[in-house]
Amino acid sequence: MASPRTITIVALSVALGLFFVFMGTIKLTPRLSRDAYNEMKRAYKSYVRALPMLKKMGVSSILLRKTIGALEVVCGIVMTLVPGRPKDVANFLLLLLVLAVLFFHQLVGDPLKRYAHALVFGILLTCRLLIARQPEEQPPEKRILSVNGDELPLINEAAPEKGKMKVS
Repeated sequence: MASPRTITIVALSVALGLFFVFMGTIKLTPRLSRDAYNEMKRAYKSYVRALPMLKKMGVSSILLRKTIGALEVVCGIVMTLVPGRPKDVANFLLLLLVLAVLFFHQLVGDPLKRYAHALVFGILLTCRLLIARQPEEQPPEKRILSVNGDELPLINEAAPEKGKMKVS
């Protein structure tokens, strides 16, 4: 049976991956929702207007929106389908994207209700990354003491536990 840690990581990976595939697709095409697509176009125009540095670098609102949307779709697919280390890389890239989007929302002065979802998914991405990067807990080894041919489990060991001092 899978450990609770593994179940948590898989559940978060699939849920977050599907969410970002959906949101990235909305940024790329009006097929899912024309209203949401038009809202994304409007929002990214305001982001580029608020950051004239992007215009100087030749980054248009269309390029910014499509780049972020494509990254979300690719990272979402990786989070959903690809096992191992690439999931952590995709998780980290999505976390950076969420931080950038939060910065854009703050820059244009959007109310909290416009970017609350980004906060929540940023927290979920952080939690998934922290859980995934923790080492797997190893079960303690059972030691056996042999006395007069009888094998007895060793209960107390001579070494003190981590963080505790042995006082005699």
